[in-house]
Amino acid sequence: MERRNTGGAAGRIALGGTTAALAVVIMSLGGVIPFATYCAPILACLLLLPVLALGGRRIAWAWFAAVAVLSAFLCPDKEAAGVFVFLGYYPILKPRMDRLPTLLRWLCKGLLFNCAAALLYAVLIFLMGMDALAEEFREAGAFMLVLMLLMGNATFLILDKLIGRLTILLKKYLKKEP
Repeated sequence: MERRNTGGAAGRIALGGTTAALAVVIMSLGGVIPFATYCAPILACLLLLPVLALGGRRIAWAWFAAVAVLSAFLCPDKEAAGVFVFLGYYPILKPRMDRLPTLLRWLCKGLLFNCAAALLYAVLIFLMGMDALAEEFREAGAFMLVLMLLMGNATFLILDKLIGRLTILLKKYLKKEP
């Protein structure tokens, strides 16, 4: 398969716009498919990787902001949109976090996820008035909430590994000569 030239700045802008549109579509479909509340933000987050690799951190932050705002307005599932808003920027932070010593790196990543999750659900319940979500949490009980948080942490660690591996593959692809 022949790789095409990205076309310089215009190609990077087109890539950013196209992937942003695709991310918003994925986020919107997350509201249609019931189990996609967490899958849609993860898939949208992965679309940030080529933008970050080709456009850099500044363009990646602009991309994230655009997708986050559009998702917040257009996505029917506000919980999925919230997950993207509170955690969708992680691929931008990951390279810097990976430079930290091992123990500090995992501590920072765990702290980031748990604080973002706590803040997300506090905003959804107390600021946005999602009483149905609060009722779900009351019915689930403390044990189930802890179990859900542990599963969320495990999912976040898997996402961390996936982002790392996809970044390596993307860099190898971009280094190939056309």
